[in-house]
Amino acid sequence: MASAAEADDKYSQAYLPDFCAAGTILVILLVAELVAIVLTLAAYEPGAFLTELSKMSMYLLWLALPGTAVMCRIRPWAEQQGNTQAFIICFVLLLIMCLVLAEVTYQLTVRIGEAVIIDDTHVSFLMNTFAISSIVIALAMRYLYISSEWRRSIVLEAQARISALQALIRPHFLFNSMNTIASLTRSNPKLAEEAVEDLADLLRANLNAPKDRTTLKDEFEVARIYQRIEQLRLGDRLTVRWDVDALPMRALMPSLTIQPLLENAIYHGIEMLPDGGVVNVSGEWVDDDLRITIRNPVAADQSRKKGGNQMAMTNIRQRFELAYGNRATVDIQETNSDYSVQLIFPCSKSAA
Repeated sequence: MASAAEADDKYSQAYLPDFCAAGTILVILLVAELVAIVLTLAAYEPGAFLTELSKMSMYLLWLALPGTAVMCRIRPWAEQQGNTQAFIICFVLLLIMCLVLAEVTYQLTVRIGEAVIIDDTHVSFLMNTFAISSIVIALAMRYLYISSEWRRSIVLEAQARISALQALIRPHFLFNSMNTIASLTRSNPKLAEEAVEDLADLLRANLNAPKDRTTLKDEFEVARIYQRIEQLRLGDRLTVRWDVDALPMRALMPSLTIQPLLENAIYHGIEMLPDGGVVNVSGEWVDDDLRITIRNPVAADQSRKKGGNQMAMTNIRQRFELAYGNRATVDIQETNSDYSVQLIFPCSKSAA
């Protein structure tokens, strides 16, 4: 579990982008086409712009696509060498590829006389390719370095914010648990002892968990321990139905997420109903997304819900935004009779 979290942090601070991703390939193709337009404008001849642009575009796209494929293959290895080494390796390799492809292009032009597309001499063409490629690759690598430093600062800030958000949740839960135990010490010492043991297990699980993320298995276990503590206080008024067996329990998610949602469902829903009610915790795996829903009934008077409930939801939204960006959703649906929160976040099939 810890190694998975470390791998996630390492990926978020990667020096090179994911060249295998469709979005990165599209950006590279757009940049190549922009460079083609600039070079064509620099050598503009009246009446021949579109013809020269098509030649330049074909040549640069031919350079861009194989270069992207090679970067896709060597990126994991290059990242292991460190930022400076990755820069040198990628710069030299891309420059060599550009020169090799330039030589191949020139030789094809010489052998296919009917399709001459290069007007320069052999040496001039190679030198021009070397100079332009060096400048463009150096600028691109510089941009990647600045982007890497920016991502690194975002990750460090995110980790600090997550720690602060978790610090807001832990005391709130601890105070509620201690109040429950205090109320049981007089009425039922045996149950109070069981509650102390559950609280100790819960604190141990939290102290041993990674700072940012934990597995679904551990997250549900923390929530179930909390359920047992609240069950001692509410008795038959509280029922929690778990329908999460289909989820990949080794998948990672932001820690201390389910327990605060279960706490809100109990405190702002079940506790306000004279006869209590049922909290449903369900989950499903759709494509590469996990969807976890916590649903609870609510009383007609929901005046107690607005304060702490919204603080917890704001915390969870911020943590999911920091962890997944726009790939995650925290959706709230509210009616006169029930309240539900659905967490949608990415999870690859390898987590199963």
